[in-house]
Amino acid sequence: MKIKKIGHCCLVIEENGKRIMIDPGKYTTLQNEEKNIDIVLITHEHTDHCHLESLKEILKNNPNAVILTNHSVGEILKKEGITFFVLKDGEERQEQGILIRCFGKMHKQVYSNIPQVENTGFSINDKFFYPGDALENFPEKVELVAFPVAGSWLKLSEVMDWLKQINPKIVFPVHDGLLNEFGLKAFYGNCQKILSETNINFKILENNKEEEF
Repeated sequence: MKIKKIGHCCLVIEENGKRIMIDPGKYTTLQNEEKNIDIVLITHEHTDHCHLESLKEILKNNPNAVILTNHSVGEILKKEGITFFVLKDGEERQEQGILIRCFGKMHKQVYSNIPQVENTGFSINDKFFYPGDALENFPEKVELVAFPVAGSWLKLSEVMDWLKQINPKIVFPVHDGLLNEFGLKAFYGNCQKILSETNINFKILENNKEEEF
């Protein structure tokens, strides 16, 4: 499996000859230049995960790409005439030889008077798991997890306990577009310190550089 972090939460994953993009959001436009994308996964409707202008550019460059997402995102895409397939918690789909499984129902709550939105985490071939903006349990052993490291809804101690519970081999941070260089050093340093006491390998992906796992 090859993974390239475009920025914030946007990833391109190559598995079994297929290229899968996750969460093309507004924090970067580099995803607009990607070619040969076969599948696009969108976890939820917030614009740092689903940016319509970027998505339209991606589809111009990749007209045969199949979009898999949840009902709420689908309602937004429907208004734009964009074709998609809906998946929800507990469902799975074999798409072009890739097993996509879905976990979770709602975005983790930011505050009591801020409405939650639908959020769907995705696993790919039971090797890689990304929860979106929630901390959903993956019910089976998984090798690789992309985890949210910073956000208005997130407490770092909770995500560290969550990773320890899932106990993957390798983890790397995403949802870090909110942080400047000082914040990145602080958050990454805390993750490194906490996870050094476990068998979990903490890895930082350089933006726009493909890594093989």
